[in-house]
Amino acid sequence: MMLALEAQKVIELRLVRLAWGGRDGRDEASSMVTEKIGAAIEAAGALMSGGSAETIVSRYREHMAANTKRLTAA
Repeated sequence: MMLALEAQKVIELRLVRLAWGGRDGRDEASSMVTEKIGAAIEAAGALMSGGSAETIVSRYREHMAANTKRLTAA
């Protein structure tokens, strides 16, 4: 549940950055793709090595917190 709420905040912040466009918008679009691929690879590796769903969700939440911090920095 918390992952879904935190993801919505990051989506909101990213959409604002994308809507403003320019270099920041392009950089954010590129970052989104790179982060998604990296997170998927990380999650797959964790599952294949016996990681639990709880561990994966916890790691995704860490990614969300880092993105929120980055996107709200002045």
